[in-house]
Formats: sequence, structure tokens, C-alpha cells
Amino acid sequence: MTMNINEMLYTLCSVDGVSGDERSASQAALEMLRRFTDDCYIDNFGSVIGHIAKSGKKPKLLLDAHIDRVGLIVSYIDDAGFIKVGAVGGPDRRVLAAQSVTIHGKEKIKGTVSVLPPHVKGGDSALKIEDMVIDTGFTKEQLSKIVELGDRITFDCEPTALIGTRYCAGALDDRCGVASILCALEMMSGKELAFDIDVSFTVQEETGERGAKIAAYDLDPDYVLEMDVSFAKTPDSDRAKCADMSKGVMIGIAPSLSRELSERLICLAKENDIPYQLEVMGGETGTNADTISVNKSGAKACTLSIPLKFMHTPAEIIDTEDVMSTARLIAEFAMKGGADNA
Repeated sequence: MTMNINEMLYTLCSVDGVSGDERSASQAALEMLRRFTDDCYIDNFGSVIGHIAKSGKKPKLLLDAHIDRVGLIVSYIDDAGFIKVGAVGGPDRRVLAAQSVTIHGKEKIKGTVSVLPPHVKGGDSALKIEDMVIDTGFTKEQLSKIVELGDRITFDCEPTALIGTRYCAGALDDRCGVASILCALEMMSGKELAFDIDVSFTVQEETGERGAKIAAYDLDPDYVLEMDVSFAKTPDSDRAKCADMSKGVMIGIAPSLSRELSERLICLAKENDIPYQLEVMGGETGTNADTISVNKSGAKACTLSIPLKFMHTPAEIIDTEDVMSTARLIAEFAMKGGADNA
């Protein structure tokens, strides 16, 4: 591997790209994708699209991950200069009190979520979004020159490599999925492929899988691998619903997914000593796979999820070895195809 996974994650997670305004994130991902194809672009909706292999004679495989992140949106500025906000996606309200944030206006400015200290505030319930205000220190007149209603707000968290192969950042959902695809493209570079392959880094997943609807209609794949994150075990988690961090990619099994594809991926993981776990879901997956798989005549879809702690907080954590396990499984499937191609 010539690509440095930590450097890649730092670049991807340092840009804003809150749902509905993903321009900076899409541009960063597009530049990385250009290492593997000149036939790539940002579509009319803001998603990054790339054509990796296009013979016209093989089944079409789509590799997808969403590029947007959760955050806030400026909804009002009161006379005292405090910024009222709305939620974009589902940020975890429990950790927002006194959080440092960046408002992405005409210029970036810092602010802090304003809360009463515990000495004078009764109760310990999570702060409601509608009660939240951001203090920047600016007056309303000063803010009016640099901040507009609708500007996006991100939570401050410097992307940081932790001990071993752990990594912490505020947008790993789902920039680490994007990274897994880019790593897989490097692994399969110059190799014989079983598919014509397209890549999409789609927008507005956190607000209804909207970018995926458009990309899937345009690309019309036969197979879909959806790279996203899912819950890693923590001391207080439901062990039956979470996976172990550092023990490999989570292969999805669900009524909304192709069991044939899930079983093929399990077989490839075993054959190639790729660490994997199973993620069993009783209905839809909550990912872009739900949308892409029912496009036009339908596509065989499976999720490949990266275990992640503290989802939708400013300090999400993954193990980059799980990203690499995901990338290896993507590459093996792209090269060997379904059971009929083996």
C-alpha cells in the first residue's frame, strides 16, 4: 500500500461537508479518486461519481459510501448575537453541552454551545436542540456580515491517531467507508476484474439517503457493496447488537440484503484469511443499501460495515485495521466475483 490510511482519514475528516452542503468533502474525495480514474466528477446533486472499469460486457458493481456528516444549521440570530440552530441528521445531544464548534459562514468562526452551569441548572437531561444557543462573542451586527441563516456548523475535533491502529475524528461516519473504497481501488489496480466497476461517494445519506437515490438511478448497478459504519462494543453496550472493534469487517445479513451476496463475501473472507464478523439485522439496514438495492430492476446488495464507537459524536473512534479488512474484502470480490465467477 502506498496510501497512508491515517493521512487519508485526516484529509477526509478535516473538511466540513454537513448534509446538504458537502462541497468541500466531495472535492477532497474527488481529488483522491483521481488517482485511479480520469473518468470521475461531482454530479448535479453533489455526489462524487467515478467509473473505474467500463467494458460494457461484464456485470456492473457499485462501491458506495456516503460523504456527508451530521451537524447543525444556523436557524436564527437573536438581538444579543446568540445563534439558534437546528439539527442536521442525528447528532448525539447528550454530548453537546459546552461543545466547541465551527460555523462555516463567509469565513470560519469559532463558537461554544452555551449552557447554564450545573450549580444553577436543575436536572441532568440532555440539551434539546431547540433550546441550544451558540456563543461566538460577536454582536448581531458583526455576525450579520459573516454568518447567514442556513450556514452549517460542525463540532470541533482534531482528527487524531490514537494508540496502535485506533483513530479518532468527528466525521468517521462515513469518511472511513470512503477510505476503505480508496484503499480497495489501490489493491485491485492493474488486476483483472470480474465486473465493470463504478464508485459513488454520495451526499445527504444522514437526511434520507437522497444522493444514493440519484446515483443509483444513473448508474443502475447489478451488484452493490455499501460501506458504512456500525456499532462497536463499549462497556455499557448491548453485546448482542454490537461488534468487536479490531476483529474485522462486519458482513451484513438482513431481509433487505442479498443472502447470496452475503454468503459469497463470507466465503471470500474465509478463503483469504480476512478477519470478519456478522451483522444480522431484522429489517432494513439504515444505510444507502436500502435505497440502491431497489433501484429500477433491483440490485444484489450487501453492507460491509466498520465497527465504530461513539457514533454521531464529535469523537468517533475506529480501528484502521478494520478499514483495511473491509478494503481487502472489496478487492477480493471485485477480482473474483460471485460464485459463478469463481
